[in-house]
Amino acid sequence: MITFGYKNRFSGLIRAFLALAVGVVMVVSKTNALELAVRIIAAFLLATGIVTFFLGLKAKQNGETSLLSVNAIVDIFLAILLFLFPGFVVNIMIYIIGFALLAFGLFQIVALVSAIRAAQVKAWSFIMPCLVVLAGGFLVAKPSFIGEAIGVVAGVALIVYGASELLSTWKMRKAI
Repeated sequence: MITFGYKNRFSGLIRAFLALAVGVVMVVSKTNALELAVRIIAAFLLATGIVTFFLGLKAKQNGETSLLSVNAIVDIFLAILLFLFPGFVVNIMIYIIGFALLAFGLFQIVALVSAIRAAQVKAWSFIMPCLVVLAGGFLVAKPSFIGEAIGVVAGVALIVYGASELLSTWKMRKAI
């Protein structure tokens, strides 16, 4: 039986709740949710870059050789690029979400197929993972089809994936 990704007691739950949280934010956000996500990532990069830069300076003063300062400069540079060009990153982000949904949906299907004998998995258990695969394929194939609503579509797909992951985690726990 394939249990990769489910051996840790909390890994499935963490994936599920993270997907649900991000999905809900993307659906209920009044602004462009994907652009907001890019700006939040940029802020984290900037903050870690600044902290890492000062840690690198401190290490250098102590006579240690450290690549922290170089890493910090790269983080700060990437943060500035993300703040200046969030639209470009948003376009890439749709593909990343689409491929992730495809991969996770297929992974759930494979895991459920492997658990059929041990956990008596019913056919209805495959509905949500199949929807996740279809949504991921749609996001990859037609990211501009619905324009501004793509963030909402991706958010709904993440919510479906999160719910599906909760069910799969429950089934896999029973099987294990």
